Amino acid sequence: MLKFFNTLSRELEEFVPLDDNKVRVYICGPTVWNFAHIGNFRTFIFGDLLHRYLLYKGFDVTYVMNLTDVDDRIISESARRGIGIGEMTAPYVVAFDEDMSALNCMAPDVEPRATEHIAEMTDIISKLLERGMAYESEGSIYFRISAFPDYGKLSKISFEGNIEGGSERIDTDKYEKEDARDFALWKLVSDENATGWDAPFGRGRPGWHIECSAMSMKYLGETFDIHAGGVDLQFPHHENEIAQSEGATGRPFAKYWLHGEFLKIENEKMAKSLGNDFTFRDIRDRGFSPLAIRYLLLSVPYRKQLNFTFEGLNGAASAVERLHQFRRLVTASQVSEDKGTGIEKTAANALAEFEAALDDDLNTSQALAAIHNLVREVNSRMSDGALSEEERQDVLEALKKFDSVLGIFGEEQQEILDEEIEALIAAREEARLNRDFAKADDIRDRLADVGIILEDTKDGVRWKRK
Repeated sequence: MLKFFNTLSRELEEFVPLDDNKVRVYICGPTVWNFAHIGNFRTFIFGDLLHRYLLYKGFDVTYVMNLTDVDDRIISESARRGIGIGEMTAPYVVAFDEDMSALNCMAPDVEPRATEHIAEMTDIISKLLERGMAYESEGSIYFRISAFPDYGKLSKISFEGNIEGGSERIDTDKYEKEDARDFALWKLVSDENATGWDAPFGRGRPGWHIECSAMSMKYLGETFDIHAGGVDLQFPHHENEIAQSEGATGRPFAKYWLHGEFLKIENEKMAKSLGNDFTFRDIRDRGFSPLAIRYLLLSVPYRKQLNFTFEGLNGAASAVERLHQFRRLVTASQVSEDKGTGIEKTAANALAEFEAALDDDLNTSQALAAIHNLVREVNSRMSDGALSEEERQDVLEALKKFDSVLGIFGEEQQEILDEEIEALIAAREEARLNRDFAKADDIRDRLADVGIILEDTKDGVRWKRK
């Protein structure tokens, strides 16, 4: 039985899709004004885990992750550079997709951009105006919180005594230093040269919150199964999404709300002032593999804070290498005719423990423990004798299933025997003597692709496995 902690109810609930076996999921993606930092990627890898495990469970999943390509920072930065917002955001969109791919995240089924859904946003705002749940003031449109009695049901923040009609409002997308009262749906843009769009209620640009309501409902319907994101978005962003979406449709917005916790760096909150707001690229450029970074970000369940340390990242790199070595060892192991080691049952039990852990609100630490327990048990059995072919296939199939969810093994590399390596090295040396350097380089690349590193020394060619 798959269970999630639903922020809306503050309870661990059995997951029951709204529509038979179909599951519709929306996660708030990045604001593409810069490279995404490692805290962002903790959330996105949590989303990828959720996506993968729902597929693993046999659900028909539609997974949507948006790109916010218009907001105050983007407009300000593009104006400073003297370029349009499309030109400003384009390289960061490419970089984000590259980084997600490097971290072995599956591509979402839909990756909508805010600027391509202005019509859907203005339609929702028009409905809210018609229903009296929004109003115009000095050219901008605001949501009237007092018209939505359930406001605060997600964040559980009490606004009693603070919400008095629509007289007080905030013309910003951020509430760090201001009261959370009426919020902007549409912001007046009076300068014809500034970023803006024409709408029935005047030229302007959307508030941040309306963007996600428009994109999620377009691709998933007015009511869908799961809305996910970082815990920092719970208020005001997700609270406002609920208010404007349910205010416009009169229907529940999302059934389950899942929120990933914060990430700290060396026990400190990430901040530019501390110099620890590392991007994924910063950390990769220090020599760490994307799979080691992914492993560390998965090592702590999504609802617990994670303390990202470079010591921990070194440990994650070692753990990933041990898992890769184990898979190579099992793949290349000798086969015995003896079928009495009991590995089939061991592999089946490990899979059962793995699934039980993830069924319990995606408990990744317990899921990883199930994998490492299997590795220890199989290594112990193999030290006493070879596996049968059936046992070897059982273990490899279990690893394949583990990796279909966690994505920490990466591409399987075809194992290459020592004598094959020596033969290829000899062919490379012959090609170099014949000055066929293209062939020599091709052989080096082929060996690198299967994890063999060549070192040309004064004593000849040496090789080692990665």
